[in-house]
Amino acid sequence: MMDIIKAIIEGIVEGLTEFAPISSTGHLILVGDLIGFTGDKAKTFEIFIQLGSILAVVVLYFKRFLSLFGLAKIEGERNPLNLLHIIIAAIPASVLGLVCHDFIKDKLFSPTTVLVGLVAGGILLIVADKRGNHAKSETIDHISYKQAFQIGLFQCLSLWPGFSRAGSTISGGLLIGCGYKAAAEFSFILAVPMMVGATGLDLLKSLDTLSPKDLPLFLTGFITAFIVAMLSIVFFLKLLQRIKLTPFAIYRFVLSALFLVYMLLI
Repeated sequence: MMDIIKAIIEGIVEGLTEFAPISSTGHLILVGDLIGFTGDKAKTFEIFIQLGSILAVVVLYFKRFLSLFGLAKIEGERNPLNLLHIIIAAIPASVLGLVCHDFIKDKLFSPTTVLVGLVAGGILLIVADKRGNHAKSETIDHISYKQAFQIGLFQCLSLWPGFSRAGSTISGGLLIGCGYKAAAEFSFILAVPMMVGATGLDLLKSLDTLSPKDLPLFLTGFITAFIVAMLSIVFFLKLLQRIKLTPFAIYRFVLSALFLVYMLLI
C-alpha cells in the first residue's frame, strides 16, 4: 500500500511539472529521495509515468497530431506545422540520448546533478525572458524548419536531469524568434516522440529489473500523471502568457537552495 501512495505522489509531481519549465525529472528525483523511492526500479518508473503526461498532450492536441500526418486541416493556415518539423527538431537530442543513455542514467540521476541543472536552467530562463521578446513566429504554424532544428539543439540540454526539457525548448524557441505560446505548444508536441522513444528504450533495457507485480504501481503512476497533466497543460499556457519565465527561474533557485540545506542537514 505504501508503494501505491508513493506512486500517486510521484504521478502528481510528474503531471504538474512535465510541461512547466522546472524539470519534471529533477522533481521526481528530489521527491523520490525525500519519500525513499529510489533504485533502478524507481528510475524506470520515473521515466515510464511520463507517458501518462504525454498521453494528455495527444488527447488535448488530437486534431493537431492528425494534421501532422495530413489527416486533418488547420483552419486559415496555408503552410501549417508538419511532421518534418518534428523529425528535424527531434534528431539532435535523439542521437545524443542514444549515445549517452547509459551514462545519463547511471551517473546523472542524483540529487546533486539535479541541483546543478535547476540552477543552470533557471539562468537560461531569465536570459530567454530578457532577450527573447522579438517574436517572428507568433503561432506554432509560423515556425520554420531552421527554427525547429535550433529548438532541437536546445533540447539537448534537457538530457541533463534538472535542466528541464520544457525549459530548454521554450527558452530556445524564444531566443530564436518564437512567441511564448508558439514555443510552449511546439515544446508540448515535440515531447511526444521524444518521451515515447526514451521510455521505450529504457523499458527495453530495464526488463530484467521488472516483474508482473510491478504493474499496479506503474499503472497508478501513469493514470495519476495523465489526469493531473490534462489540467496543468491548460493552466500553464494561461500562466505563461501572464507571468513569462522569470518567476519559474526564481522558483528553481529557491527549490535548489532549500534542497541543498536539506542535503547538508541529513
